[in-house]
Amino acid sequence: MTGSSTLPPTDLPRTTLGVLIIVALIASTIWILRPFLGAMIWASMIVVATWPVMRQLQVWLWGSRKLAVTAMIGALLLVLVLPLSLAIGTIVANAGEIVEWAAGLRSFTMPAPPEWLATLPVVGPQAVEAWQSIATSRLADVASAAAPYAATAVLWTASTMGGVGWLLVQFLLTLGIAAIFYARGERVADALLRFGRHLAGEAGEQVVGLAAQAIRGVALGVVVTALVQSALAGIGLAVAGVPFAPLLAAVAFVLCIAQLGPGLVLAPAVAWLFWQGAAGAATGLLLWTLVVVTLDNVLRPMLMTKGANLPMLLMFAGVMGGLLAFGLIGIFVGPVVLAISYTLLGAWIDNPHESH
Repeated sequence: MTGSSTLPPTDLPRTTLGVLIIVALIASTIWILRPFLGAMIWASMIVVATWPVMRQLQVWLWGSRKLAVTAMIGALLLVLVLPLSLAIGTIVANAGEIVEWAAGLRSFTMPAPPEWLATLPVVGPQAVEAWQSIATSRLADVASAAAPYAATAVLWTASTMGGVGWLLVQFLLTLGIAAIFYARGERVADALLRFGRHLAGEAGEQVVGLAAQAIRGVALGVVVTALVQSALAGIGLAVAGVPFAPLLAAVAFVLCIAQLGPGLVLAPAVAWLFWQGAAGAATGLLLWTLVVVTLDNVLRPMLMTKGANLPMLLMFAGVMGGLLAFGLIGIFVGPVVLAISYTLLGAWIDNPHESH
């Protein structure tokens, strides 16, 4: 028929086969790289967050990229491996003592309230009454029932920490990948920008930039604050004479990352010191606890302004959701994913170019 146009027939089997091959290649690539994905994610976030620091170090070190990378990896080695090694060493070295303490809960009895407790102004009589009420409760029965489980948990933790070689390998692998990213950061950034440009043109480049800002904001606002608070908490615990201070500092770091704060570690330590009769050390640690806990309200907003400004509720949801979905690495991945999504969604909503 004249005047009619015909379209070339679509080779459906070839198109379907091509899509299946591409999907199979992508799945195979992810499966092969699966043991390294965690280290790659950690290294990417670390490098993006600390890239300005590395560039400044390069300026100070006579423009040498090799010296700057070496200094950064050395600092990361101290930050990542040293606290973990101290915590592991504390658990393994004191496993027997911890088990004996847990087993001793079976014969636990509340001692009489110390004499100084009644001399406290305002709250002294109420504190003595509360102490005596606890002493006459079923606390000893609860402690006795929990003792076997506490001992089992301690033994399991010690054995797990003793075989933590794979985790240390992952840390070292993270540092190795971070060193490569530091050395070739400009090439990696250019490749990501070109990838974004191929996907969505100019908007794709903006997406990559926004993602980097979100990662830096999360890292500065959450991780750096957690490091500072946990380090100060560890110093206060060690000075006050609280046992297992390195381990408690590591626990405080995880709690700070989870947006729960170091108070869950410091407050029981203060109570334990009062229990032991070390009123001076307990009072000093209490004042130090107030400083460390309130530091979060000052340091976090100041650091967050250097990256993407994100709601704290979004941070908490990302940390807890990421932890439940991906395990320990989800503490970092969850907030980053939600931060990127939040930032990109806000940029899309605020885009002045509206489609007609």
